[in-house]
Amino acid sequence: MNDPVAGLTGTLTSPIRGAGMLGEVLVAIRGGTELYIARATEPIPAGATVLIISVNPGRIVDVVPWIELGSTEI
Repeated sequence: MNDPVAGLTGTLTSPIRGAGMLGEVLVAIRGGTELYIARATEPIPAGATVLIISVNPGRIVDVVPWIELGSTEI
């Protein structure tokens, strides 16, 4: 089964404190929102927008920080 969240953005509801650690990401999908377990190779704070780059068994998604065009963040 392909999960349609790959390629979507979401908001971290709990931080990823470092490589190999887990957080949670809230994703708008199917007319509502769903929580997924998120992991990344770097720390990402709660509230950050992330891009889901892959989906793994157990509703675990790999994410990277998402910086929107025109953003002044570096």
